[in-house]
Amino acid sequence: MSVGGSAAGALIDAVLWLLHALQIVVIVAALISWVSPDPRNPIVRALYAVTEPLFRPFRKLLPPYRTGNIDFSPLFVLLIIFLLSRFLVRLAGGI
Repeated sequence: MSVGGSAAGALIDAVLWLLHALQIVVIVAALISWVSPDPRNPIVRALYAVTEPLFRPFRKLLPPYRTGNIDFSPLFVLLIIFLLSRFLVRLAGGI
């Protein structure tokens, strides 16, 4: 998705790409959490290192023990990524 030929457009393109990559990482981390992964696995450790700081504030607001042990934090993070992406695309429309 290209939003412009200017430097600002290139910067927004790069941020959108990073947000998309982060979205994939969040989805993979959520899916992996369903299968009780080995915490010593380097891939699992890398996924948790990236996603845990994002999930932690939402887990404090809505802890899984209050929602039947369902962790909604990945959904909140994905919603924020989606809204931020939409904002940047609309912002780029004015560039």
